[in-house]
Amino acid sequence: MSVTGPLTSRRATRLLETEPLQGRDEDAVASADYSSMLSEEEKEELKAELVQLEDEITTLRQVLSAKERHLVEIKQKLGMNLMNELKQNFSKSWHDMQTTTAYKKTHETLSHAGQKATAAFSNVGTAISKKFGDMSLSCVTQDK
Repeated sequence: MSVTGPLTSRRATRLLETEPLQGRDEDAVASADYSSMLSEEEKEELKAELVQLEDEITTLRQVLSAKERHLVEIKQKLGMNLMNELKQNFSKSWHDMQTTTAYKKTHETLSHAGQKATAAFSNVGTAISKKFGDMSLSCVTQDK
């Protein structure tokens, strides 16, 4: 769609306003003076729309702020605070992780390895004890 000459159609102006601007386009729009292309009536309409949008934005900010305060009040009444939320999130994450197949396999493997290591240390301990026992018997029989 090509628009040439001054913009007189309100619909054409609306279509142009909704197209996203990027990089160089934003710079060109910022430095361009479109006010000479607009009639006095269009300028007044745009000024009124600008005031209305600013009012709506202010109202939305106030509503958001009130809702955030209300959210904090509800959380306080429920005993929810940042620390509790962190604990709950950590507990849920830990539980979710423990239920994964990878965790279960790793836990199984490490548990099995731990059992083997315990058995190996026990065998080494038994062998050392036996060796010390043999050495002490050897010393006792040599003394006689």
